[in-house]
Amino acid sequence: MGGIDNGNWLDALGGYLGAGGIVMPPLLAVTALLWFAIGSRWALLRRGSRKNVRVLIKRREEGRAGAPDGIVDEAIAAGLALRDAGKPNLRRFLDDAFAGYERDIKRWSTTITTLVAIAPLLGLLGTVMGMIVTFESLGDMTLFSQSGGIAGGIATALFTTQMGLVVAVPGVIVKAVLDRRQQQIALDLAQIKDILVSAPAAQGA
Repeated sequence: MGGIDNGNWLDALGGYLGAGGIVMPPLLAVTALLWFAIGSRWALLRRGSRKNVRVLIKRREEGRAGAPDGIVDEAIAAGLALRDAGKPNLRRFLDDAFAGYERDIKRWSTTITTLVAIAPLLGLLGTVMGMIVTFESLGDMTLFSQSGGIAGGIATALFTTQMGLVVAVPGVIVKAVLDRRQQQIALDLAQIKDILVSAPAAQGA
């Protein structure tokens, strides 16, 4: 079997980008930024063990838990350390200690939302630009021209619309998954605080 012809592959990619017109480079930039933000947010929303919060607290109290792995495990370890230190007004100390975790689980959310909204708008802009070229070419019946002609205008409209949807639709789906994960972790953090504050003093000794 022959190897992949890099020249042909690059030519095909260049042709695809060229067909999309000036909107394609911004769309590619949005794609790269979107998936960087998604990857960063996915890493931040690593919960750790899937076990119930009460089970995780009990295991750590009994010394059966390993090193914290994920945001919930870290919060439990930090919360138990505060409780065992006999801090007065434990709720206030837990709120302060968990503020960083609560900020972390929201990071990149606004960026992802913005980029997901921008992608189809850029695709729509490309569609409009392509249709303008098409209608201008229809006026003088130019099938091909330096500016694209009828064929070039239609190609621009189709490629940019396609690219905008290809970027936005997976982004919307992954964003929904990450948002649900954020909500669950926020509930876990609130539950950790409630359990530790209501725990008998003898358990924290």
